[in-house]
Amino acid sequence: MFLSGCNGQNPAVSGSPAAEAAPKRPNILVLLADDMGYGDIGAFGSEIDTPNIDSLAAEGIHFTNFHVGAACSPTQTMLMTGVDNHLAGLGNMLEIQADNQFGKPGYEGHLNNNVVTVATLLKDAGYNTYMVGKWHLGHTEDTIPHAPGF
Repeated sequence: MFLSGCNGQNPAVSGSPAAEAAPKRPNILVLLADDMGYGDIGAFGSEIDTPNIDSLAAEGIHFTNFHVGAACSPTQTMLMTGVDNHLAGLGNMLEIQADNQFGKPGYEGHLNNNVVTVATLLKDAGYNTYMVGKWHLGHTEDTIPHAPGF
């Protein structure tokens, strides 16, 4: 699950004349769930009761033309960057990478420096960005969630 939000305003300056004059920006919440199909939540036709997710969906915008990768890491990479997972360094999930993929461009096993994440773009625009949950997009200090903008 990936979260971004807080209207991009610093709570410490909320109430200042500049903050009051600024147009209200939307909160942004992205939920990414592994091993879940399009119709597995109520908002998209499931018989499973998902009232909290349905409530969020009723208030928001639905993006319905996204295609997943063969594993979680490539899918997360494409969602976070908007580009093909190979361009971003995760041609395959590192944990199941084949011997012939190691050391090849596009199979770095972490988000590379050739792409910008939506979290970085939102942070640069003044949003507070957060990430909660599983992270398979890097395992070193320079590739864990704070590096790409969380």
